[in-house]
Amino acid sequence: MASPINFFVRIYNFFVSDIWKIAENELTRTRRFFYHLIKIILYAIRGYSTDKLAIKASALTYSILFAVVPVIAIIIAIGRGFGMETLIEDALKNTFIAQANLVPVVMDFVKRYLESIQGGVFLGVGIVILLWAVVSFFMQVEDTFNSIWQVKKSRSFLRQFTTYFSIILILPVFIVLSSGFSIFVNTTISQIPGFQILNPLLKVGANLLPYLINWLIFTFMYLFIPNTQVRFINALIAGIIAGTAFQLFQILYITGQINLSRYNAVYGGFAAIPLLILWIRISCLIVLLGAELTYASQNIRNYESELDTQNISIRNRKLISLYITYLVIKQFELQKPPLSSEQIASDFKLPIRLVNQILNELVNISVLIEVCNDKNKSKSYQPAMDINQLTVGLLFEKLESYGTGITLLKNNEKLKNFWEKTSAVLAAGSKESSNEILIKDL
Repeated sequence: MASPINFFVRIYNFFVSDIWKIAENELTRTRRFFYHLIKIILYAIRGYSTDKLAIKASALTYSILFAVVPVIAIIIAIGRGFGMETLIEDALKNTFIAQANLVPVVMDFVKRYLESIQGGVFLGVGIVILLWAVVSFFMQVEDTFNSIWQVKKSRSFLRQFTTYFSIILILPVFIVLSSGFSIFVNTTISQIPGFQILNPLLKVGANLLPYLINWLIFTFMYLFIPNTQVRFINALIAGIIAGTAFQLFQILYITGQINLSRYNAVYGGFAAIPLLILWIRISCLIVLLGAELTYASQNIRNYESELDTQNISIRNRKLISLYITYLVIKQFELQKPPLSSEQIASDFKLPIRLVNQILNELVNISVLIEVCNDKNKSKSYQPAMDINQLTVGLLFEKLESYGTGITLLKNNEKLKNFWEKTSAVLAAGSKESSNEILIKDL
C-alpha cells in the first residue's frame, strides 16, 4: 500500500512534468479537454510568478487611487453634456456599492474638481491636466497588459489618445443603458399581461445581469487592450472566468464589510480607506490573472518546449537567433507573406516567450523590422537590411555588441587596456588559436 507521501509526490510530479509528456491524440475527447484546461491553469499560475503580477497589481492600485477622481469626473462631465448627470451618478453609486462609505466623499471630490477647472484662466489648463491624467492611466494599463503578452511596442500616442478617448465617450452611454435596463424591467415590462409568469425568469435574469456585464467588460479588455492580436475565444473564456471571480469577490467583500464591525470600531471613519485599497488591489489582481489566462490559453501549445529554455545557454540562444533570422530571410527571398511570432513558434515548435524576446532583440539591432497591421493588430517581421550583405558573422557581431557597456570602457582605464590587449591577442589567431591561450597569460 502506497504511503500518503508517495501519493502526494506522484500528484506533484504529474502536474509539474508528467502531464506535459502525455500525447493528446491518445486521450479521449473528455480527458483531452480537462488535461488541456489543467495545462492552461498551470501555465497561468506560472505566469503569475514569472510576470510578477502581484507587483503589477500594486502599481495599478497606486495609479487607480490617483486616477479615480479624474476618470469619474470626465465621465460625469460627458454625461452632463447629454443631460444624464444624475442617472450616471446613481449608476456609479450602485456599481460601487461595496464602497458605500466612500462614494459620497469621492463624488464631492469630483464636483469640486470639475468646478476648479471650469473658471478663468485655468479652464484650458485644467482640461488638459484632466485628459492627461486619464490617458496616462490607460497607458499604464496597456503597458501592463503588453508586458504579459511579451509586447515591447505600444500603440502610437495618437492612437492611444483616440482609442482611450473613444472608450471614455462610450462609458457613459454603457452606464446609462445598463441602468435603463433595470428601469425598463421595473416599469414597462411589469405592465405586460402575463408578467407574473415571466417574473421568476426576469428575477433570475436580473441576478445574472451583473455577471453578463462583467463578462462583456472583461472580454473587451482582454481583446482590445493588448497591442497584439488576441483570439476572441481566448478572450471570452478568460473574460467569463475573471468576470465571475470579480463578481463573487464583490459579494464576498460586501458580506465581509458587514461583519467587520470590530475593524470599524478600531479605525472609525478611516476603516473605509484600507478596505478600499484592499478591494482595488485584489480586483486588479483578478484582472491581470484573467489577462495571464488569455495569454496562456492562446499559447499553450508552445509551453512544452518553453520548459527547456528557462536557462538557455548563450550558444543555443545565438543558434535560435540565427535560425529565426534565416526563416524570415527565406520567407522574404521566396516572396511569401512575412512571418509573425505566433507562426514561428507554432510552425517550428519554438517557445513563444523566447521567440518574442529574440525577435525584439533582432529588431533592436536593426537586423529585422516589425511590420504592423492596424486592422487586426497583427505583427510580422521582414529583413531590415540587404539580405545579400547579412552574413552569419555580422549577425553574431551585432548580437554580441548589443546593449550598454561603452561607458564602462571609457571610465575604467584598466578594463579598457585589458580589452585592447585581449583584442590584439585574439586578432593574431593565425599564429595560435584562442583555445590555446590561457587566461592567466593575458
